[in-house]
Amino acid sequence: MKAEFDWNHLQSFLAVLKEGGLSGAARALGLSQPSVGRHIDALEAELGGALFTRSRSGMRPTPLALRLAPHAEAMAAAASALKRSAGGSESAIAGPVRLTAPAVMAEAVLPPMLTAFAEDHPGIEIELVSTNEPLNLLTREADVAVRTVRPEQLAVVARRAATVRLGLYAHRSYIARHGLPAGIGDIAGHRLIGYDRNPRILQLMAAKGVPVSAETFAFRTDSETAQLAMLRAGYGIGGCQAPLAARDSELEPVLPGVLDLELEIWLATHERLRNSPAVRALIDHLAAGLAAYAGAA
Repeated sequence: MKAEFDWNHLQSFLAVLKEGGLSGAARALGLSQPSVGRHIDALEAELGGALFTRSRSGMRPTPLALRLAPHAEAMAAAASALKRSAGGSESAIAGPVRLTAPAVMAEAVLPPMLTAFAEDHPGIEIELVSTNEPLNLLTREADVAVRTVRPEQLAVVARRAATVRLGLYAHRSYIARHGLPAGIGDIAGHRLIGYDRNPRILQLMAAKGVPVSAETFAFRTDSETAQLAMLRAGYGIGGCQAPLAARDSELEPVLPGVLDLELEIWLATHERLRNSPAVRALIDHLAAGLAAYAGAA
């Protein structure tokens, strides 16, 4: 076995592993299918064993491939970090930065901050992934992550940007039709907006002495953007970040101070990217923006 591997062969290996076949890997890499096939054959020859078995459903990784995968992914992350770190300078920061954030943050909170960032750093391109699923910073699914829980992964560096107050709110049109609850005991008599299968908010409310279940909510969805839309439509009472609610003059607090919760907002990146000028610029900008946002309520 050779002491060193051809990086192109490892890239093809990772692409086949991710896409499940030669054709998908070829499309992802911008290569021909025969080229990817030759890369896999060459890597198997270097390793002295098969990496994939062919089947009707695609290419299935062998135990050897599964052992090799984390090491190849680490090499890919290091190569990508090296490229990005060398790609800019303090005087002219440029290049793409892939940012991930929970949907309600990405779609309702971050846009003004990213717009201001673009004015200050026109050479930096933002790729925004709006998802509640935590993308893997170690395998470079994202460069920077906005998280609402502290990241615990090794090799990930994080800073707490802000602590945001959460509360219950209702649209004025709902209040005009149904009034407001006088206390916690009256909540059950109102139409509530909440989660379907996400237990986190239920646990937080139970800790506040409000025993609720998914069935307590008349409208249930795990999409926080959908919850916000229904809240603004006057459907019922729902939770909302206080500074986000403050932007809408039609939203009124419900039982303020009684059911308030706190949400920490963290910014995270791979430790190898912490000194990348573009990544550092984005994190510093978002940290300042989120701190100001949290203090706006």
